[in-house]
Amino acid sequence: MASTLFRSIHNHPLLLCPTALFRRKNGVLYCTMKGTEAQTATQEKQKPQIKVPPRTQTKTIDKISKDYEAIIGIETHVQLNTLTKAFCSCPYNYGSLPNTSVCPICMGLPGALPVLNSKVIEFAVKVGLALNCKLSFNSKFDRKQYFYPDLPKGYQISQFDVPIATGGYVDVDLPVEFGGGHRRFGITRVHMEEDAGKLLHSENGSYSEEITAALLPKYCTTFYCGLDYILPFFSRMFLDFIYLWHCYFHVSIRVDLNRAGVPLLEIVSEPDMRTGIEAAEYAAELQRLVRYLGVSNGNMQEGSLRCDVNVSVRPIGQSKFGTKVEIKNLNSFSSVSRSIDFEISRQVLLHSQGQGDQITQETRLWEEGAQKTVTMRKKEGLADYRYFPEPDLPEVILTKEYVDSIHDSLPEAPEVKRRRYEKMGLSMQDVLLLANDINVAQFFDATIAKEADVKLAANWIMGDIAAYMKNEKLTINEIKLVPQELAELIASIKGGTISGKIGKEILFELLAKGGTVKGLIKEKDLVQIVDPLEIEKMVDKVLAENPKQLEQYRGGKTKLQGYFAGQVMKVSKGKANPGLLNKILLEKLNSKS
Repeated sequence: MASTLFRSIHNHPLLLCPTALFRRKNGVLYCTMKGTEAQTATQEKQKPQIKVPPRTQTKTIDKISKDYEAIIGIETHVQLNTLTKAFCSCPYNYGSLPNTSVCPICMGLPGALPVLNSKVIEFAVKVGLALNCKLSFNSKFDRKQYFYPDLPKGYQISQFDVPIATGGYVDVDLPVEFGGGHRRFGITRVHMEEDAGKLLHSENGSYSEEITAALLPKYCTTFYCGLDYILPFFSRMFLDFIYLWHCYFHVSIRVDLNRAGVPLLEIVSEPDMRTGIEAAEYAAELQRLVRYLGVSNGNMQEGSLRCDVNVSVRPIGQSKFGTKVEIKNLNSFSSVSRSIDFEISRQVLLHSQGQGDQITQETRLWEEGAQKTVTMRKKEGLADYRYFPEPDLPEVILTKEYVDSIHDSLPEAPEVKRRRYEKMGLSMQDVLLLANDINVAQFFDATIAKEADVKLAANWIMGDIAAYMKNEKLTINEIKLVPQELAELIASIKGGTISGKIGKEILFELLAKGGTVKGLIKEKDLVQIVDPLEIEKMVDKVLAENPKQLEQYRGGKTKLQGYFAGQVMKVSKGKANPGLLNKILLEKLNSKS
């Protein structure tokens, strides 16, 4: 019956929003947030407001190293690149119309049973192994109970006491501009879970009718499923509608369940980080890792990688942790760093003013415009979630053969790649840039595999090639140049066949149109002139045509050497060997005849 009703409602979508149900007529059924605003304002007056001006914040950060220590841990949610959701066959495509990829299972309709996507397990094992974790060969799923408009079941399928991986670590190299150095951060656990839906906000109070209503099918279906569902129906409906009423004048809220049931891995760190920079680099390393493994695109702007940061401060020497504050849903590495630095400053300032008891365990949001954290809600505890084993899913049982096969298929990890590049003699700055993107690293590896000079290959990739990609807004997989031709170009310059200047001209031709180095050299007649007699004739010609400049040079303006060299290069169409040219030119310029 649930499936029948779902299909009928899906084909005839209805609009569900407060402004459609409650109209403002003569003050009757008038619903705004004025009352809420007044209540909030009263609470804000009662609670001391801590404003941290930039100068004070800088001084406070300086004070931390002397008197206080920050304790930082991160919970990272990674959205997995599976073709279908975690427990049903619905696909997930970022940016698709709301509620167009939903079914009775991901909508949480009564009687719909989940079926685990095996790719989720494979990806979880990959990440667990790459993070040096101990795998649980027998793990299970649990129900995490909480009520929210974008969670139609009223619970989330997750893992609680027996996660799939525990006790690992990740090695991070800090950027050179922040002092450099290596850090190792512990990983507490990695567990599988499903995502919730998403709330959509409309400032004009209206939505297109082609967008399917998300909450209504759940409520309609409930009426036809027996008395056992009556109480859950009323409790969930009440909570959902109360939340939806909390809109300001023309702001309406709808629920998009496309994302509901999308598979996630939650990676929980140990509280090993001490600064915003360390935390941001840890998150960036996780992004690199999941991209290297191919389990996620890691795009923070799409929500494929989301960070919840836990921050507390304590006096140096104290073993007990301070009161933990969570900063929710940070969507960039700079936001991670700046929000942590602000929160540390806020908490240290409270402690220094004798108001440490004002720090409460809560969830805060980062306001990008105001560059500050603000209270979102009081933090729930484990008891509030009322975990219990998921009765509709069996245990997840791994075999040694299965784990070994995944282990053997793992690519070289970013940290291992960086150490290999270091041994090649590259600087740390070169190493960090090359290993940051797996596609760039693979291009570099393929280039040096053709026996190209390591340092020259790195310079070309990070210099002219990177500049071209930035200007043209292309990735390294989209350019026409292939690693074999870059190696050939480097060899041609190093062997003296062409000059560096001609090499750049050829490079941009290869980047834009493709082709081969040898073909372009032959087609454009670009072979470098290395015959001393031929170069000498060109030098004599230039000196004869510029007697005034020659007299000035011999009168002491030696900087004119560059002018003469440029003129000779122009005559040779850039083909004269630079070393040989400068040698002959100097001899001619300094001769008395």
